[in-house]
Amino acid sequence: MYFKISILSILYLFLSFNNLYSADHSILKIQENDFYIGEPEAPVTIIEYASMSCSHCADFHNETLDDLKSEYIDTGKVKFVFRDFPFNYPALAGSMILSCVTEDARYDYMNALYKLQKNWVMRDHSKTRSELYKIMQSGGMQQDEFDACLSDINLENDILEGVMNAQREFNINRTPSFIVNGIVYSGNKNIKEFRQIIDKILSQ
Repeated sequence: MYFKISILSILYLFLSFNNLYSADHSILKIQENDFYIGEPEAPVTIIEYASMSCSHCADFHNETLDDLKSEYIDTGKVKFVFRDFPFNYPALAGSMILSCVTEDARYDYMNALYKLQKNWVMRDHSKTRSELYKIMQSGGMQQDEFDACLSDINLENDILEGVMNAQREFNINRTPSFIVNGIVYSGNKNIKEFRQIIDKILSQ
């Protein structure tokens, strides 16, 4: 596991080469393994590409997402899709672990990991795993479940393939990035900026 992660960039290139000849669906379509909140038929779809180790992503989740959820998602105006875009081992590990929890608990776990980001995102891979497990253990995850999740090469490849698809189709290269009804907005956005974007779409 540690060796595979240390050559993350090589895996990116490998998956990119394979995908040049695949007939993937557009990333604007909801994929089978997508996690989202909101009404499926909401008039506005926001796709977030985020890295679990990204401080600006944590800022969005800790400072803006609650307002966005109460004003637009819970009211049926926005469907919000969460997608992984890991740049390093901690981010990949966090993404994999979130994929291994039940869908009804994933949102709360995700927000907890962003709030506690400084506690578990470390340069040392073993310390990252140890601190990440402490958080997941507090919610009931057992060590064998944790280890099995982080050893799932198919899950790892699915996440990396999603990264390559986003890079290829929309040139996503930073986090957070948001695709709002097909338009890419790079960098963190506060609630005022999201109101301007969403309200303009809803008024059309």
